[in-house]
Amino acid sequence: MSKVYSIKTVQLLKISLDEAWDFFSSPKNLQKITPEKLGFKIISKHHGEKMYPGQIIEYKVSPILGIPLYWMTEITHVEDRKYFVDEQRFGPYQLWHHQHHFRETAAGVEMTDIVHYKLPMGFLGDIANALMVKKQLKGIFDYRYEVVEKLF
Repeated sequence: MSKVYSIKTVQLLKISLDEAWDFFSSPKNLQKITPEKLGFKIISKHHGEKMYPGQIIEYKVSPILGIPLYWMTEITHVEDRKYFVDEQRFGPYQLWHHQHHFRETAAGVEMTDIVHYKLPMGFLGDIANALMVKKQLKGIFDYRYEVVEKLF
């Protein structure tokens, strides 16, 4: 049985809470903060302009050798200007639970991402995590951090 792993990132944005929420709660902006090499593309036709509970968003992503994979997430929780959660319904992970938190501070907005994930295939998934998945996810969040710094 494979393990459940987690990643946490925290970033201070020197913008208002309204600006942060408007940007990050819009599915169309996700592609802007995802590395181009992943071939990330939203393919759903009816995903809406802003996050809402029950929202389904479908993607194509090519994380390994350029092979396109189908990924479907559901926005399961939303509290306006505070947080939203996306969970994988179909895709490469056995478990994907991603929390996006926003907190106004005197210096701007503290944005915290917390991801819990589990890979399929038992101990082979653990080996894949150690060899590449953990590093790839860290790279995605590092890229996101840099792009967001430039944007804001």
